[in-house]
Amino acid sequence: MYEYDSSLAFISLASAQKIFHLKDRVTGVEIKVDDLERAGEIGRELQERLGFPYHVRDWMQMNRNLFAALKLEKTVMFIILILIILVAAFNIISTLFMVVMDKAKDIAILKAMGASRRSIMKIFSLQGLIIGLTGTGAGVIAGFTIVPNINEIVGVLESVFNFKAFPSDIYYLNKLPSEIQYMDSLLIIIFSIGICYLASLYPAWRASRLDPIDGLRYE
Repeated sequence: MYEYDSSLAFISLASAQKIFHLKDRVTGVEIKVDDLERAGEIGRELQERLGFPYHVRDWMQMNRNLFAALKLEKTVMFIILILIILVAAFNIISTLFMVVMDKAKDIAILKAMGASRRSIMKIFSLQGLIIGLTGTGAGVIAGFTIVPNINEIVGVLESVFNFKAFPSDIYYLNKLPSEIQYMDSLLIIIFSIGICYLASLYPAWRASRLDPIDGLRYE
């Protein structure tokens, strides 16, 4: 990242010791581990073995503010996503209410022929579930297609429209990092489908309570 690279310089140990008048001493040692996720655990083990006056810090501790900002950003994005899903749920409710009003005659005929309230409710709740599955499926396909190829897509857009999407002097990035979090994706999929199904229950209940006489009154 440009933000960190701009503050670093590579120099030989002998030259650094000469510049800072350290003679043959060193002020720190950097260790590379095979598993980045175990850096904290390894750091604690080293601290226990070395003890005072040595101090061990892992890469997450050194960049604590950055990771705190990223965590906050992820939380805010999740809240925004929830709000978008809730807006979609209200759209489903209003759409199904319009369908119920439009199909009042058909519902009345079905009830006059002996259809139970439960069967009427199943019809409209199933319709809401299908809407949720269709929308979620389309979103999953689009997301799983775009995310792995986001930098290629951005590159094409930049060349076509002649602009720079992420200038390195502003965003400190020369490309947009992207990774699919499968567990997060699964939770969002389940939540989205569940909200769509729950949003369909009230219109379905209203449809099941429709009086056949009211539905056929002006026919």
